Amino acid sequence: MVLLAFLLLAYTKNQAQEKKLLTLKEAVQIAVTNSDAATLAKTKVETSKLELDNTKNNRYPSVKASGQYLRLSSAHVDSNLQSNSSSSSESSAPLKIDQLMLGQVNVAMPLFNGFKLKNSIKESESMYKAETFSEKHSKEQIGLEVVELFANLYKAQQMTTLIEDNLKTAEQRVKDFTAMEENGLIARNDLLKAQLQQSNVQLSLDNAKKNTAIANYKLNTLLKLPENTEVAIDIEAVKRDMQSNQVITTLGERNDLKSLELKKSAAESAIKIAKGNYYPSLSLTGGYIAFDLNNVLTVTNAMNVGIGVSYDLSNIFKNSKQVKLAQSKAKETQVEVSLMTEQIKEETFQAQQNYNLSLKQSLVYDKAVEQASENYRIVKDKYDNSLSDTNDLLEADYQQLQAKINQALSKADVAQKYYELQFASGKLTSSLNINQN
Repeated sequence: MVLLAFLLLAYTKNQAQEKKLLTLKEAVQIAVTNSDAATLAKTKVETSKLELDNTKNNRYPSVKASGQYLRLSSAHVDSNLQSNSSSSSESSAPLKIDQLMLGQVNVAMPLFNGFKLKNSIKESESMYKAETFSEKHSKEQIGLEVVELFANLYKAQQMTTLIEDNLKTAEQRVKDFTAMEENGLIARNDLLKAQLQQSNVQLSLDNAKKNTAIANYKLNTLLKLPENTEVAIDIEAVKRDMQSNQVITTLGERNDLKSLELKKSAAESAIKIAKGNYYPSLSLTGGYIAFDLNNVLTVTNAMNVGIGVSYDLSNIFKNSKQVKLAQSKAKETQVEVSLMTEQIKEETFQAQQNYNLSLKQSLVYDKAVEQASENYRIVKDKYDNSLSDTNDLLEADYQQLQAKINQALSKADVAQKYYELQFASGKLTSSLNINQN
């Protein structure tokens, strides 16, 4: 029983602490495949494709078949089809007319409707292509969200590691100061300062663990991973991916801009559709009728074929508003394209500047770590030789910790700003060689 309980406890612990090593590429691939946002974008594309197929179906003739069977009660029928020889039949018994059967098949084939069908298909095709580019842009946005969560999680994990190491140093210092205070080598005030720093480090550690848990939970939610999964970031793979890709410095082809340009084309097709109402509609019609009025008349093989023309005269006066409405919507889309083009230029320029700044800051923080470490070593030697006080030692220790934290955060910032630049240039998923099928 004891052995069984021990094995169960070990299994439960392993389940609760399940770790998963992920590269950024793997995380983005999972997100663009499994996330709800990716599913929604894919569904919109499928819906747009079905709308296009339905519009194309209007090119084919419509065929309608109908049939009726009616029971009649005491029907009185006058017919001019009686023969001359039946004039004496008025005195005969009346015919029993108690049922009517009617069957017909009608076929209509549109020949001309002001090019509305042709332009409707063009409009639907443009909207379908626009949705495909919108789906690609949605995956870019999902990839950027993964990058941000990855960066936040890495920062929190690095802070947790560094603070844990610093907490061990602080705890050891408190132990040393306690022994020294008991032997009268230092004042109690120095011990209290060391204890206060230990408490502050512990609070910082608790906050870092909290941030790690939140970032890990958000990443699990986005990637549809079990909630108890502890994501371990393969930072070396991230570095290799960055080194293997060239930094984008020019404006790329953004999928959201392509989508909007196609919507502009659809709006232009809508103008032509509205103008098509000024023309009459022409169609080829044909049909077959079978008719049977009991004891009176039977008609079979009644075929018909012809051409139908229809024209709504009110469109001469009313349709101008529809055309102006379509033109106004097309103008709106044209302005939106212009605004988005300028916005993308600004985003790309800003992302480039942010990336350049992150590189410069990373170099400064690397140097700051060297300076802070050397400063702590000097202050520690002075303190050991009674040439500096406890305040100097604790301050040097804090500066060294802060410099290491800044260095770790700067490394994550460089990667984050790099992929933000790739996103602004429309190349995020392609830079990671993500399969978007």
